[in-house]
Amino acid sequence: MSIKKTLVLGASSNPAQYSHLAVKKLLAAGHSVEAIGRDVFQIDGVQVANTKQQHEGIDTITIYLNKDRQKEYEAYLLSLHPKRIIFNPGAENPAFFAMASSAGIETIEGCTLVMLSVGSF
Repeated sequence: MSIKKTLVLGASSNPAQYSHLAVKKLLAAGHSVEAIGRDVFQIDGVQVANTKQQHEGIDTITIYLNKDRQKEYEAYLLSLHPKRIIFNPGAENPAFFAMASSAGIETIEGCTLVMLSVGSF
């Protein structure tokens, strides 16, 4: 398995939320994690920011925001030049999906938690 530096967009401080679980499962699988949420907090040592940070070497962005809330992040996410973007259930966004695809980014409608559990992440 290769280590993939992953940005979780829409990270929640609520342990019951899938975005929170994704941070924990990504860490448990040995991946490097960056996270952006509505508030500033920590998940297992990962500092969650509430602003757009300039990150280097992002392999994967996994999105947990609905398409309306994604709008303000679209240009920022593309500027990070990730290899792929995962649109989790509820985050489907055909327009941004197409924009990212045409920028040469692998785009996936899938569930990060499922992908991690079946070894396809």
